[in-house]
Amino acid sequence: MADSKELILARLLLNIPDEYDKSTGSFFHDTQMPLAIEHEGMYGKLDGILDQGFAATAKGEYLDRKVGEQGMTRKPAVHATGAARLFGSVGVVVPAGVKVSSDLAMYSTTAAATVTGAGYVDVPIRCDTAGAIGNVPVGAVKDYPVSVSGLSSVTNPENITGGYNAETDDELRRRYYEKVSAPATSGNKQHYMNWAKEVPGVGDVRVQPLWNGNGTVKVIIINANKQPAEPTLIQAVVSHIEDKRPVGAAVTVVTAAPVNINVSATLTLESGYTLTAVKPKIETAVNEYLKRTAFVSGSVSIAHIGSTVLTVDGVRDFSNLRINNNTVNVSIGDEQVAVLGVVTLA
Repeated sequence: MADSKELILARLLLNIPDEYDKSTGSFFHDTQMPLAIEHEGMYGKLDGILDQGFAATAKGEYLDRKVGEQGMTRKPAVHATGAARLFGSVGVVVPAGVKVSSDLAMYSTTAAATVTGAGYVDVPIRCDTAGAIGNVPVGAVKDYPVSVSGLSSVTNPENITGGYNAETDDELRRRYYEKVSAPATSGNKQHYMNWAKEVPGVGDVRVQPLWNGNGTVKVIIINANKQPAEPTLIQAVVSHIEDKRPVGAAVTVVTAAPVNINVSATLTLESGYTLTAVKPKIETAVNEYLKRTAFVSGSVSIAHIGSTVLTVDGVRDFSNLRINNNTVNVSIGDEQVAVLGVVTLA
């Protein structure tokens, strides 16, 4: 911790003979105080500069530079993609670049299309903003920010997926420590884990060497949202590993199978709260717990689910807590990942 201006001032005044008045308000006291203040700030900045030189404390671009010493780069945010169904007059030509939107994000069509005799056409879209904000369920895309002649309405017939936030400092730091603490050599297990985790959108990895005999490797991935990976992400991992793997290795990349975690409970609420108000908060809290434990724990703990429910504002107590209609932990296999299913509250 940097010295305070008071301590610095005391040291400065020690260099002035005692025959002079150095008390508060004196000439020497008042002329040395600005120096002490400046030195306090300078020492604080020096401490900060020192922190930026170590992986444990570096942040932002300084952490990027630190991990770059190991040939690593921060994974960037990825744009969500999917399809929009544009309704309109038959024969209307829709150019690429038409804007559609959900409540939170804007999307652009990425190909030209023509409205068919069915009165609609499905076109590929890409979220204008990279990150998880672009991931939305069926029906969330519903507006034209700018009206388009011949088009009347829009929806998305399938979930829009594949949007991932940029790697955070903590995530990048964790990946750095994994690399330096478990060196990867000659296509060993750690090598495959590192290669898969380099791909933007990959959240975690498990590797099974010799899973189907000599020379075979299975790589199981989940996405950065700690959910089963979509086919495009799986293919991206396949392509990346193909460029890195030793000649002769037969590599299979799959995603973890989802295990739905359905939660039900009877709640006692604080005054002024309703089930309608607390339910989405409980869903968010439980989902965060599942994300934290994905590929870390071999089970979903009913005790942890209960304690998570109690952290939600407005929840005083609960009873009849069940997960998947039972009162025991749910086992999660090596090739599975827990995902939030239905939350039922009374």
